[in-house]
Amino acid sequence: MNPPVAVVWDEQFTAYDFGVGHPMSPVRLDLTARLCRSFDLFDSLDLVAPQVPDDEVLLTVHDADYVAAVKAASIDPSSADSAFGLGTEDDPAFVGMHDAAARIAEGTRAVAERVWTGAARRGVNFTGGMHHAMRERASGFCVYNDAAVAIHWLLEHGAERVAYVDVDAHHGDGVERAFWNDPRVLTISLHETGTVLFPGTGFPGDLGGPDALGSAVNVALPPGTNDAMWLRAFHAVAPPVLRAFAPQVLITQHGADSHANDPLAHLSISVDAQRLVMTTLADLADEVCEGRWVALGGGGYDVVGVVPRAWTHLVAVAAGRPIDPETPVPADWLEDVSTRLGVDAPPTMGDGTSERGRIWWRPWDGGYDPDTSLDRAVMATREGVFPYHGLDIWFD
Repeated sequence: MNPPVAVVWDEQFTAYDFGVGHPMSPVRLDLTARLCRSFDLFDSLDLVAPQVPDDEVLLTVHDADYVAAVKAASIDPSSADSAFGLGTEDDPAFVGMHDAAARIAEGTRAVAERVWTGAARRGVNFTGGMHHAMRERASGFCVYNDAAVAIHWLLEHGAERVAYVDVDAHHGDGVERAFWNDPRVLTISLHETGTVLFPGTGFPGDLGGPDALGSAVNVALPPGTNDAMWLRAFHAVAPPVLRAFAPQVLITQHGADSHANDPLAHLSISVDAQRLVMTTLADLADEVCEGRWVALGGGGYDVVGVVPRAWTHLVAVAAGRPIDPETPVPADWLEDVSTRLGVDAPPTMGDGTSERGRIWWRPWDGGYDPDTSLDRAVMATREGVFPYHGLDIWFD
């Protein structure tokens, strides 16, 4: 009998709450869990409800002074120190912040442990993906870097090669920085160019430290990138580099803010395309690392119309029960959203951009077009990174 798929969830995770009016509303987590339950997805999964970890877990990737500052601000938010990124507009302090953020980090570490030891086939933490948190400060709505905690744990427990793929609209800067000079960790980030979007980093020439050149892979997408462009860019970079690196574990971050309706970015991606990338990464995990896959949430600020559908697809794909984008959203969930929030959510699990779950896109081996900003962005990445992995910049 195959081991179960582990999914992190408990109502306590909604305590990660920066307050009324903040873009990262915890309602997106609650609605995702409710939609998963409406599809009966949780019934066959191993639900993981982690407790607050000891500081030693966080200190593997964060400074002691920073953790102490988070703890202090969690007791008295008025004492938050902006030198640590706390008490800012992006990361306002709130009572219980340390416990809420630390529990997220422990959730990702716990499912990574289950996957590495064989206790779970795959793991999902849609409350995680806090990829901007730095060793010494909070950043971009992120307090503790759960992905970095999990990757560090894997390295300390025998993993020799770990790959991290980030398809959030924003550059996965915190994870990249944590392993910048570590050749055991490959970070791939597909994001809107930092020339127009926070955090202003993640360019093709950012390749990793002197001991790990080629381990950082950045595709800086032009604003307005649509489904076909996004899928072309993803397939032109991520699969060949992953195959060449041959990780033992794959960790992926699925921020839903690449969606066309997201208020904080300028990409034009559908839920249908987001789902396709999830299925591709699941297949790549099966191909390159014996199925060891940990999938995380991340950004996403259309908290009713996009995030719950996107991350329900993520759980469904991980569970081996993918949902067709044309599937109607369960009536009980729609009614609950209407009653509690006074808004109408989309009626189907997709945006109508796919046919039988497929979207047309032009493969890279069909030719490079230097007249398009998308192809220039992709080629810049391939030219910078591919030689370090023994790959041809022109052909997959």
